[in-house]
Order: sequence, then C-alpha cells, then structure tokens
Amino acid sequence: MRFTHLRQCLSWLENQNELIRIPFEVDPDQEMAQITLRVFEAGGPALLFERVKNSPFQAVSNLYGTYDRCLKIFQPQIDQIKHLVDLRSDPVKGIRHPNRGFSALKALVHALPIRQRQAPVMASTTRVNQLPQVRCWPGDGGAFILLPQVCSQDPHKKGVLRSNLGMYRIQISGNDYQANQEIGLHYQIHRGIADHHKKALEMGEPLKVSIFIGGPPSHALAAVMPLPEGVPELAFAGALSGYNFRYLVNNGYIISADADFCITGTIVADQTKPEGPFGDHLGYYSNVHEFPFLKIDRVYHRKNPVLPFTVVGRPPQEDSNFGRLIHEMTRQAVSDTIPGVVSVNAVDDAGVHPLLLVKAHERYVPFEERRPQEILTTAMAVLGTGQLSLAKYLFICAHEDNPELNVGQEQDVFIHILERLDLQTGLHFITQTTMDTLDYSHDGLNRGSKLIIAAAGQPRRSLGRQIDAAFTVPESFDKPDMAAPGIIVVEGPRFSDYHNTADEMGAFCRHLACQPGIDGFPLVVVVDDSGFASRTFSNFLWVTFTRSNPSHDIYGPDEQVIFKHWQCGNPLVIDARVKPFHAGVLEPDPEVKKRVDALGAKGGPLNGII
Repeated sequence: MRFTHLRQCLSWLENQNELIRIPFEVDPDQEMAQITLRVFEAGGPALLFERVKNSPFQAVSNLYGTYDRCLKIFQPQIDQIKHLVDLRSDPVKGIRHPNRGFSALKALVHALPIRQRQAPVMASTTRVNQLPQVRCWPGDGGAFILLPQVCSQDPHKKGVLRSNLGMYRIQISGNDYQANQEIGLHYQIHRGIADHHKKALEMGEPLKVSIFIGGPPSHALAAVMPLPEGVPELAFAGALSGYNFRYLVNNGYIISADADFCITGTIVADQTKPEGPFGDHLGYYSNVHEFPFLKIDRVYHRKNPVLPFTVVGRPPQEDSNFGRLIHEMTRQAVSDTIPGVVSVNAVDDAGVHPLLLVKAHERYVPFEERRPQEILTTAMAVLGTGQLSLAKYLFICAHEDNPELNVGQEQDVFIHILERLDLQTGLHFITQTTMDTLDYSHDGLNRGSKLIIAAAGQPRRSLGRQIDAAFTVPESFDKPDMAAPGIIVVEGPRFSDYHNTADEMGAFCRHLACQPGIDGFPLVVVVDDSGFASRTFSNFLWVTFTRSNPSHDIYGPDEQVIFKHWQCGNPLVIDARVKPFHAGVLEPDPEVKKRVDALGAKGGPLNGII
C-alpha cells in the first residue's frame, strides 16, 4: 500500500482492524504512554487518541507496534528497497538477476524529491504548547516529540540532495526553555546533523533546521535508516513509500509538504541549555546534559493533523520493529560491505549498541589448529563501520566452525563461543574511546571502552549445565544461579567504588578458580539480583551488557598483561552491578499505573484492550 499522508494510513489500518479509536479524554502526561506500553505488550493495535487533554490535536501511538503491521505498512516497497540496497553494494547482481534490477529501478523512479509551490502542511500555524505534551516517564524533564524527522542542510552545499534527515528527540517543555520560543535538540555525535552544526559553527552562522512530524510512515523509517555517506534520506523516503518526497523551500527551510506538522527554527551558534532527563530505549534515564536548542520560527500544520508518538523503555519496544525492518533490508548489504562478514545481530534485548554478535569467515590457512585470525581483522572493520562502531561488546566467531549457527539465536551463539573461547588469546580491549551517548556504564558522556571476544576452532570445553552442589561463593556474595549453559550469575554486595572493588573482585576470582565444576563455566557475572538476571536470557543480556564497562568491570583469576595484551584464567568475570554514576532504571508512576489499571478493569473503557 502506498501512503501519501498519515491519515490515509490510519484509515487503511482501521479497515484492517489494526487501529482502534480512544474517544474519551486521556492525559498526555504519562497516561497515554502507559496505555501504549500495555497495548504493545499485548501485541495490540495502533491507538488513535481522539481527545488529548489540553490540546486541540489528535495523537496516534503503537503504529509500528507489531512486526506484521510494519510489513503491511511498508509492503511491497520493502522488497524493492532490499534489491536496491543489494545492487548498490554489488551492481553485478543486477546482471545476474534482471528481475531484481527491474524491482530496484522501480524504487529509483520515486527516489528523486519533487519541489512544490504549495504544501498541505502550511495550511495553518500553531504554537508548541498546543501540541500534545507527551511525557512518558515520571522522571522525564518535560514533554517530548518522539517520532520527529529532523532536517538540516550542509551549510557549504545547501540543497535537498545535500540534506540530512535524522530522528533525535525534541524536548518541548521544561528545564530552562522559553515556552513557545525554544525547544531542546538532542543529537548524538555520530549523526549527520552534527557535521552540519560543526560547519555552521566554523562559519559563525546559525543552522536552519526543520522538524517534520507525521506524514507518510516511510518518512519516519527513512529518518532512522543507516544510509551510506552521501545518500540523502529524503530520496530514500520516496523510494520506500513508492511516492516521491514532496517539499518546498520557505525562507531557507526545507518543508515536507505531506507532514502533519513542521517546526522551523535555528540552532544558535555556541549556545546550549540543559536537556533531559529522558526515559530512553536502554531501559534507563538519560541524564541532564548540555545540548543545542532551537529558536523557533514557525509551527505549521495541515488540516486535521495527527501527531504520532512512540514510547521507549527497556527493550524490546516499538522501536525494535524499526530495527528489525532495517536489518531485513540491509542484511545482505552488510555482508557485501564488510569483507568476511556472514551475518550480524545488534542484540535488541541488550539495548542494540551494547552487544553485537557477528559470524565471519576464518579462511586463513591454519598451520596448527584454527584460531582467531581473519575474524580479528573483520572485527576491526565492523567497529569502523557506521553505527556498528557504537558496539561496546563484540562477540565474533568463525562461520566455518558451524555454518548453520544463526546469530539471531543469542543463547546458541553464547554457547558456541564459550565452548571455544581461549581466555589467554581471545579477549581484545579498546580503551579510552568514544561510546554511544546513551550508554552510562562509564562515568563520562560519550566515553568508555570496547571488548572484542573472538573464538574459532574446535570446542575447548564442555559447558556446565548444572552448578555443582559443592560450589560456594565468598561470604559477601550470594545466590549463584545458572543463566545459561556455561554462565553463572552471582549476587554481589552493593557496589561502592572502583578502588575498593578491585581487591574485592580479585578475591572473588581466586575463590571461583578453585570451585568444583568451574571449568564448565567460563563466564561468571556479578549482579545485584541473581534471581532476576537468571529468570530469562533476555534479563541476563540486559543486565550484563548495559551495566558494565569492559575496561573497568572485567576481571579474572591470574590476570596478566603480556606485551600489552590482557588475559586471565577461567572464568572470565563481568561486574554488572549498578554503579553510583549509572542512570536510573525506568519505573512507571504508581498513581498513573492505578489509573490505567482502572481503564482496563472490567467495566472500564479499555477492558479487553489492555
């Protein structure tokens, strides 16, 4: 189905029984978010909030709440895009498979943006405080726009084909922002707008920015698509929707003609304001930091607009389906772009960037037994590629050891690697480096470390599948439990500081090394709640890889640095306890939860829906 605007998509979804209307007034301060979370967890429909408290506009959420619904929205164009992406990475495929080349050509026809003289989005104007003031979590610093498409132009080479379209949260109330005059713009250092802002600063000029809200669903997906350098997202948006991106230029701003709302304004050079906190997609708050802000020029909207929003929190959430779509479209292209890579999984349960699983070829001729060689070269290439460079833990294994291994089956990959991991040679740290802005496992913003864990060859050990009855832990530790074959989680004392922890963890590792059956458990993780961490493998992944910083939180018995290479004996130990500088875990407001519970109770207006 080709959608030219959001209302068209919503009407179609309603006819497909994929959308329900909420006719009574709902508070955008947490209540709408909690309803959305409940419906998402139940695999329910999109939600059209027809009466939003203190706003004349309607809002829609959970639009992409199930993968099946995403496929319905974006088919058949998604197949054309896959062929287009494949052909860009390997043009010979167009010769070998003419049908794919024809399919890709159909997508290209719609890739060129078309300039208009008039635009539905400019039918009326409003003020920021009239938009639905969506606030998702009790600790959020204000209301946010949560599916924005932020458009900027290269100050050196302006034009729609030199533009960048990204999705960065927009804080529209709270903190020190002047109401209806300023809004917060949170972008990360790896994003295209960062380069545009840097160039504008060097020129001493304000950067003009347009924020599109709503419009065809393909526009939102284009804003998060990790496209190669030089490929404009606005062109991709047209190719994905099967409908060319329509725009006009007004006072130097690019305006999306088919958006529901468009905010225009300028980022003033060398000025920042505190932005946040915000309940983010890792399942924690991102803290208050200085970020650029936008001086508002105009807020335009079309007739009868709808504001789409999403709710992020501990994964998986609605944004996980976007990630799955992107993976589906780019899966082959990643292998073609990075020589040696067979498959990649940025693990959603661990927050995407904290954990990356990779299977790659190990084709170097072994003079002895197979060991990580080529896959180490591949690992470095992975960490130098686009958003894959944000990975904190990279687990990589040889395709030749098990061609049938599926990196999407996370526990299987851990078993495969832990069976083969050599703790003397398979651990490779990168320290004092740049990290994902949202990762608070280090006490500084955008700072941290990385660890490559590489394994190849025949199994070295049989993994334990039951903890020995005689297994013990030191007095200050408690409740060892098995998270998966070869993995034990242990409840540790409250973390104090790294100075005291070094001795504590050293003694813990020495104790572990002497325990019966420990040879079958090459990985031990210290946590605050071992019952929670071992309850599901998803819990284990989330706790372990969002709460640890490799350079600071990894230990092992007989630690040594041999010619700058760190190694240890069995087991490898990760300290994944909450640290004093970590961001807070997201929890709903109890009163809001009660109100939403009542809506879903018997006789309530949402009974049977939540």
